[in-house]
Amino acid sequence: MPSFSLAVPESWWEFDIRPEGREATVRALVDERVRQTPELAPYRADVTGMLRKMAKDAHDSGALYMGCMAENFDGIPLSATVTVSVLGAKNNQGVALNTDPRAIAESLRTITPRREGDAWRTVTTVEIPEVGPAARTYGVEDVPVAEGDTRTLRMVLTQTYVPVPGTTDQVALISGASPVLDLADAFHDIFDAVTSTFRFI
Repeated sequence: MPSFSLAVPESWWEFDIRPEGREATVRALVDERVRQTPELAPYRADVTGMLRKMAKDAHDSGALYMGCMAENFDGIPLSATVTVSVLGAKNNQGVALNTDPRAIAESLRTITPRREGDAWRTVTTVEIPEVGPAARTYGVEDVPVAEGDTRTLRMVLTQTYVPVPGTTDQVALISGASPVLDLADAFHDIFDAVTSTFRFI
């Protein structure tokens, strides 16, 4: 996998999600943010806990990178993450799958809600500047709480599948997720804007 870059909003957090670097980095970041914004001080433990959980979940899912927002507005926690992972494009039999964005999009399933409040997913293709076409899904979906866990959590979710140049069997997956369902449209726009900054370097 070539190196990549991604830009998140200035107020977001970016840090080492590996277990060996996570704790010290989260502590240092929260200390620095509380120094800059003293009104965050009462929420230090909440923000630290939120960041710690986001980082663990991202690392456990195989992510190479995570950027996240963890804000507290009038006691209401708002959170979102953007992760980058690399997927092998092979089926269960080990046969290579087509990494062409149109083929990926055709293999992804739309979810049509039966009634208001149901999960939904739209499948499309997008053009990322300096990268090219990519397959994308966006919607409000039920995602597993953890691998192997039957419980799910409903999330705003945008997933963009970018073929890795120089390979025929790897796809970079850029995932944006937030549990704040009332702001689904706004988060889809944010995830689209962040994903549009993705570059291979």
